[in-house]
Amino acid sequence: MSLNGKAYIVGIHEHPIRRADGLTTAQLHADVALGALDDAGLTLDDVDGFFCGADAPGIGGMTMAEYIGLRKLRHLDSTETGGSSYLLHVSHAVQAIAAGHCNVALITLADRSLAAGAGTALAGIDFTNAPDRPFMAGVPPGPLFGYAMVAKRHMHEFGTTSEQLAWVKVAASHHAQHNPHALLRKVLTVADVLESPLVADPLHRLDCCVMTDGGGAIIVARPEIARALKRPKVKVLGGGEAFKHADGGRIDLTYSAGVRSGAKAFEEAGVKPADIQYASLYDSFTITVVVQLEDLGFCAKGDGGKFVADGNLISGVGKLPFNTDGGGLCSNHPGNKGGMTKILEAVRQCRGEAHPAVQVKNHDLVLAHGTGGSLAGYHTAGTLILGAE
Repeated sequence: MSLNGKAYIVGIHEHPIRRADGLTTAQLHADVALGALDDAGLTLDDVDGFFCGADAPGIGGMTMAEYIGLRKLRHLDSTETGGSSYLLHVSHAVQAIAAGHCNVALITLADRSLAAGAGTALAGIDFTNAPDRPFMAGVPPGPLFGYAMVAKRHMHEFGTTSEQLAWVKVAASHHAQHNPHALLRKVLTVADVLESPLVADPLHRLDCCVMTDGGGAIIVARPEIARALKRPKVKVLGGGEAFKHADGGRIDLTYSAGVRSGAKAFEEAGVKPADIQYASLYDSFTITVVVQLEDLGFCAKGDGGKFVADGNLISGVGKLPFNTDGGGLCSNHPGNKGGMTKILEAVRQCRGEAHPAVQVKNHDLVLAHGTGGSLAGYHTAGTLILGAE
């Protein structure tokens, strides 16, 4: 089933908080849900579809539906694929709407891992009994080391440099300075990134994303409903999802599942990478962005380092503005799952509602992309192409 034109994103909300002391996870879910409904001009009684991940406390979506007060609910989806979950939720919501399962879908993410002292653990996910866990004894936990391997391999294969990776963080910082809610608002230089402590060769501290609490929500609606609302219309033109195996260690670290999810989304939307005017790209680490740019077709494999250099990702300066809210590298990464915020900023850009200093002039076609899991192992990629109407 093609997603093209079957539904619209009609409401969004990002929680302004970056540390949620004094708030529960359930409260955060409710806050962002009500914020997105208010943005759309809808009410709780309009919602008949609910989508969430493992960060939803209790019995997941069922508990949150009760807590938030979704009395008209007739469709529930709790797909969990880490940071890419929310890209998949939008695609699944459009599919559910097209199939007649619901008319208005609410998608929420919320977490307080920072306030809870949970470190880099993914919200609501327990890896204790994962079948690969016994084979990882003695391997340092956390995603940093895996992404350092991806960066090191990319450098070995293609000559990518630490200076080129640093430009990704520099671009994000140029955008974050205009976001009053961004955790890091200082404009950085390449030297700042390279002089920050080396945490896992070749990645420096400033090559890594921030850790925050908070959340966000999205409202997806049937076209007839969207047209009746007094908000800019953002049409879902295409979506793709794909999985990549670690293949028992026989894995090529130079590419991600985005190769397939991106191709599917572009085909469905009937556009090509050169048509995209803004891109929200998952930025857990600077190398994550470089790999995704190649896999989505914005440049050839191996040319990602050259593509990001010299400010090419900075709005108003470069060829492809990215993450104009500061992204996960500088602004917000709730629950260590950054796919939600990628969609939110893509919608703002498509509506023409990003900060004036970073709003792209032409914003008819935008892309949001995320990965869940690790580029150094098994993961799922989700890609969305959105259009202004």
